[in-house]
Amino acid sequence: MYELRNYRHTIRDTDLVSFTAVVCETDLYIRAVRDLSKEALEAIAECRGPLEDYIRLHPLFLHSLEPVPVEKNAPDIVRLMAEAAEAVGVGPMAAVAGAVAEMVGKQLLDYSPEIIVENGGDIFMKTGTKRLIGIYASKSSFTGKLALEITPTRDPLGICTSSGTVGPSLSLGITDATIAVSPSAALADAAATAVGNRVKSADDIEGALEYGQGINGLTGIVIIVGDKLGAWGDVKLVKL
Repeated sequence: MYELRNYRHTIRDTDLVSFTAVVCETDLYIRAVRDLSKEALEAIAECRGPLEDYIRLHPLFLHSLEPVPVEKNAPDIVRLMAEAAEAVGVGPMAAVAGAVAEMVGKQLLDYSPEIIVENGGDIFMKTGTKRLIGIYASKSSFTGKLALEITPTRDPLGICTSSGTVGPSLSLGITDATIAVSPSAALADAAATAVGNRVKSADDIEGALEYGQGINGLTGIVIIVGDKLGAWGDVKLVKL
């Protein structure tokens, strides 16, 4: 099911070129120093092809809600997803959007020193300037009012969002937004799901943050439920 991504039209900075790259269900919004549509489409195909072939032979990888062991010679994207899922105890498909954004973004860094790849609310980025990432959390009063401030980074960063009230992705929790930050977008994606799954009411925010602090490689978390917000780690929230 395709979902309109109107938040993409709220970009305010103009220093980078924006374009989309769409292959089947993969719909990426990308910003770079120049239009890299051709290179992005090739990178998506290099991700999707091996992943689709693997799933045809291993359907459990697609359907499992728990980590799935994979072979050492499995495709790179399969191993990336499996490792992220294993780290937080969820099914490997919980990491797919972040993994695709990460792998495509890393390839595009060969052509552009700054890259932002957004894949359904999951972001891989390397920036040389301060950027604000607006928070969309369904009907929460924080939607459109807060942003994450991202400072220039030497290494790429993954910023991924899971929601129990927005979008088609499976979540066992009720958060309007669970945002996870990590050097790996695949891990951030899986972690956002794992942390969000633990929130059944606003009273669970504190416990979910404590759980997230124990995830190796995770550097920050934001959890929003209605008018309640909790945050931990290396995240800076600013008003819009």
